[in-house]
Order: sequence, then structure tokens, then C-alpha cells
Amino acid sequence: MCMIQVHLDYIEAGANIIITASYQATIQGFESKGFSKEQGENLLTKSVEIAHEAREMFLKQHPDQSTPLRPILVAASIGSYGAYLADGSEYSGDYGEAGTLEFLKDFHRRRLQVLAEARPDLIAFETIPNKLEAQAYVELLEECNINIPSWFSFNSKDGVNVVSGDSLIECAKIANECAKVGAVGINCTPPRFIHSLILSIRKVTDKPILIYPNSGERYDAERKEWVESTGVSDGDFVSYVSEWCKDGAALIGGCCRTTPNTIRAISRSLNQYYPAP
Repeated sequence: MCMIQVHLDYIEAGANIIITASYQATIQGFESKGFSKEQGENLLTKSVEIAHEAREMFLKQHPDQSTPLRPILVAASIGSYGAYLADGSEYSGDYGEAGTLEFLKDFHRRRLQVLAEARPDLIAFETIPNKLEAQAYVELLEECNINIPSWFSFNSKDGVNVVSGDSLIECAKIANECAKVGAVGINCTPPRFIHSLILSIRKVTDKPILIYPNSGERYDAERKEWVESTGVSDGDFVSYVSEWCKDGAALIGGCCRTTPNTIRAISRSLNQYYPAP
């Protein structure tokens, strides 16, 4: 019930998309903890089922809340290889010997298939740190014949490139050239960098741009925790929203260290910027 309640908290705050708790969940990770491959696959499937259940519970309580103007969609989260390593390398893109196209495809293939079979509305490839992993995802979408709309979101620590140092423009081009990718954007990046990143993405794609920054706090990979003093308040975070809309962002949300309160404030700001007809 706990995870269902988390999803419900975000829907009630105004979220149109809830993302499954599968960002760091991988078959390989479950196996390393003693689970069988089948058990790992079942847990991935369960992450989508829980999100579906939360949506159904909300709609039973509020039958008038899901409309064409306010859909409630479930996105299955696929984190990078670095997220599985849990060593902070999704914030560097440095995978060492694992940094080959075939290795990354083999690593992600079955997880992508299992999550797609669970029938989410969307697939979210999140916190993509380098061009190679983006290419691996594109090839897997084609090879596995995935017909669920996907988004690619990259992360940056300088407002110019993705965290590996690869060109964001080149990464966005890879996503743009794949018909199965419905939106391209940025996540888990400090709010102050988002303006320039949106402008870069707009140079190479007409697809919707999505952005869901983190709170601006810095992640300490050695201590495995966020450094609180480096972040911004909800009020400061939301002050950027109208600028991001003007820049061309079509989907706006929050990533690490943001909360339902952040989403509630974003929703209010968007309602002011895009008044309901």
C-alpha cells in the first residue's frame, strides 16, 4: 500500500504522469540479491501494476478527474546502467569496460521487454548520461519491436553537454531520428541549467520537449546522499516554470528531491500559464 500511496500523492498533487518505481530495478540486480530471474521479472511487472492500481483507485474516488485535458498516464521507468551500479556513474557516464554498445543492449534488453509486456502507457528512459546508451536504447526499441511511446531524458551538469561530456545536441539527434521516441528532454539536472538545455534540444527536434529537474542539490556518490545546502526551495524551483514554457517545454515535472508539494506548485503555475478553456 505504501508505494500505491506515493503514486496517489502525486496524482492528487496534479501529476498527469506517474513513473513506476523501477528506475534502479533490474533483473541482474535482483539476481545479485538472491532472487531468481523469474522473481526479478515479476517484480518489474509489479512496479507497473502498482502504478495502474493507484490510478484506478484515484479514478474511483474522483471519476471526473481524467479527461482529454487531464490524462493520467503510467510511465515505466528505465534507468541507465549507472543507476544499476549505484555508484553515481549515471552522473558521469563513465562505465569503464562495460561501455560498449552490445554490452548495454544485452543489459537492458529483457528489462525493456518485461516492462513493455506489463502495458504501461509510456516508457521513460531516464537520466541517460552518454550518447552510447542512447544509441543502445534506440536499437533495442527497434529490435524488440516496442510499440509503446517512449521518451529519452538526458542529464547535464554544465548546461551544455550531457554529464559524460558528450554533446547534448548529438544525443538529442539520436532520439529525434527514432520514430518510437515521442519526446526528448532533460531530467535530474539543476533548474538553473534547464533554459540553455531546452534551447539546444530545440535546434535538432520538433518532438515535444520534457523537463523534470532535480531540486538543484548535488549528489555525493561516495556517501550516497544528496547535499541539502546546494538546492533551491519549491518557490525558487517553480519561479522557472513560465520561462521553461516560453522556451518550448511541453511537459514539466520534478525529479530527485522534489516532492508532491513541488508538483502541486508546478501544476498551479501551469494552470496560470495555460488556463483551461
